[in-house]
Amino acid sequence: MAQNDFAARLSDAALKLGVQATPSQLQAMLAYIEQMQRWNRTYNLTAVRDASQMLVQHIFDSLAIFEPLRRALGNANVSLTPTIVDVGSGGGLPGVVLAAIAPSWQVHCVDAVEKKMAFVRQMSGVLRLPNLHAVHARIESLPAFNADIVVSRAFASLRDFAVLAGPHAAQGGRLLAMKGREPVAEIEALKQETDWRVERIESLAVPELDAQRCLVWMSRQGNP
Repeated sequence: MAQNDFAARLSDAALKLGVQATPSQLQAMLAYIEQMQRWNRTYNLTAVRDASQMLVQHIFDSLAIFEPLRRALGNANVSLTPTIVDVGSGGGLPGVVLAAIAPSWQVHCVDAVEKKMAFVRQMSGVLRLPNLHAVHARIESLPAFNADIVVSRAFASLRDFAVLAGPHAAQGGRLLAMKGREPVAEIEALKQETDWRVERIESLAVPELDAQRCLVWMSRQGNP
């Protein structure tokens, strides 16, 4: 991995996304890519094999949601140590990136594949992230997290996400789905079949990524 080139690209991406990251936080994300490449040879954590593409499609893509989350948590009546649950986290995306950049957030990565959660558990130690937690389970089988934000990245349709993960959002909490194009059909199914509604859709510009990205914010009916 071209460490100096990657470090410069990551620093530039953080600047473009308005993310204030320390050198040690940026270094943790680069170390995360190195570890992902190493584990991927044996455990198939991600279909993306090229380190440069991992940087863009995984790190930059995850980093792009940090400022929207930070603003939402700042505007909400939440504790100083908010709880974030990353559902269908896979190899820890976006959870590991969020935990690295926000040490005060308690980030729980949940996935049904044990080897992927073993990797995230290893990252908690290797990257020295005591706020990062790996949970090997199906999200619907767990006791409620009472989370401020439950996030998913390519986990399921909006309807299925709400049904399976909605119970883990605190009163006034939000569901946040990372999507490509605006999922029009999914929004209608969500409205017809659940008590969750799309609050807003936020477009994202991910550095170096030539593809559409958006965040779908959802709230439970009756929530403030």
